[in-house]
Amino acid sequence: MYKLTVGLETHCELATQTKIFCACPTKFGAEPNSQCCPVCTGQPGSLPVLNAAVVDYAVKAGLALGCEINLRSVMERKHYIYPDLAKGYQISQYELPLCHDGHVTLSNGHTIRINRIHIEEDAGKLVHNWYDTQIDYNRAGVPLIEIVTEPDFHSAEDAVEYLEIVQMTLRSLGVARCRTREGSIRCDVNVSVAPEGSDELGTRTELKNLNSFSAVADAIRYEYSRQKALLEHGGRVVQETLGFDEGSGRSFPQRDKEDADDYRYFPEPDILPVCVTSERVEELRAQIPELPQARKRRFVEQLGLPEAEAAQLVRHRRIADYFERAGETAGDYAHAERFVTAQLFQLFRTDDEREDFPETLRGEELGRLLRLLDEGKINSTVAKHAFARMLSEGCTVEQVLSAEDAAGLDGGELEALCRKAVDDSPRAVADYRAGKEKALQAIVGAVMRATHGRADASAALAAIRKILDEE
Repeated sequence: MYKLTVGLETHCELATQTKIFCACPTKFGAEPNSQCCPVCTGQPGSLPVLNAAVVDYAVKAGLALGCEINLRSVMERKHYIYPDLAKGYQISQYELPLCHDGHVTLSNGHTIRINRIHIEEDAGKLVHNWYDTQIDYNRAGVPLIEIVTEPDFHSAEDAVEYLEIVQMTLRSLGVARCRTREGSIRCDVNVSVAPEGSDELGTRTELKNLNSFSAVADAIRYEYSRQKALLEHGGRVVQETLGFDEGSGRSFPQRDKEDADDYRYFPEPDILPVCVTSERVEELRAQIPELPQARKRRFVEQLGLPEAEAAQLVRHRRIADYFERAGETAGDYAHAERFVTAQLFQLFRTDDEREDFPETLRGEELGRLLRLLDEGKINSTVAKHAFARMLSEGCTVEQVLSAEDAAGLDGGELEALCRKAVDDSPRAVADYRAGKEKALQAIVGAVMRATHGRADASAALAAIRKILDEE
């Protein structure tokens, strides 16, 4: 038997408007090399100036992940030669990071220790073609936090849950978008395998730049199997840096694994130590909203939601906010949850669409719509169509529903419409009396046409049965 041990290094781009050391914008998807300057491309004579918002965002991330904050930290140069790093070194932190000693608790109760969170600059992006390699420096200088865990994972499933919690937490703070499609959250995975019961970890390998959670899980499982097979056959695991091909599901060697000494860290001479006052730390702590894990517990324990649905709602802060306002206005959180998960998630299908859910849409309007539905003034079909328009056009209930729609049909009006439909459908009535139950649907259809869909079909069916049974 062999034991798997994993540690993660997660790189998250911060959602600041400008880069960490210059005023270039950080917007994703711009024309290649259109968002760079002498500072972020390392031109001679250019000097970096630290973006204060980067420090604030990183401190908030550290606090939300249970970290202690170093009131004094230091920027350092991390040297390596690669085309995407124009100046030959990355400005990062090593000896004195901004945050340290945090933790994340998983649903199974397992605590993952966070060794450190430090700030650094991102590198450019290499675009490989079959005939050449091109470099886009737009990403160079985009601010990152690197979240480094202790080797506390022993399954791929725990690693993925941890990453989902980190992603949700940073999004709820508003400090990072964490979109795998954009590469704004990337993960390096350190894997070692040792005989079960061994007091020492096995030789570790590092799988670099995994940009999806499924790739992280697949890479861990594959590397465990590869190292285990080597050990079982008397082989030796080599400490090295690996790539992972998602298509084939296999890892491949890239280079020997570096240690800290290989990077020749030394203090960055152009940037003063990063100093944060304890007062500023407390100000930032006060800005932290209710975090997703706590919000999920409240939804389950206080609002009575099923755990799976609560987990789905809290993945995206704006949608969770929308749901809460809708439930409060409707006076029925369970109904609001069912409507949001069944209808809203059909209209906003992708993770990015849900994360970009417009803040201008007011949950109170959905709550008012649900009250009309609960009072029987509109039916579910009208409510669904109205909700779709409210979301796509930003309408209020009054702008979507006419006064007649919102007023609904009272019992007397519905009965009169049903009697007229019965009188106008002699063949359907005869078929029903002959034992053909489905014939009633034709009469219900006549009522729905007469009311332009405003009537409740089940209520109309019950009224028609009563009328026919009286005759």
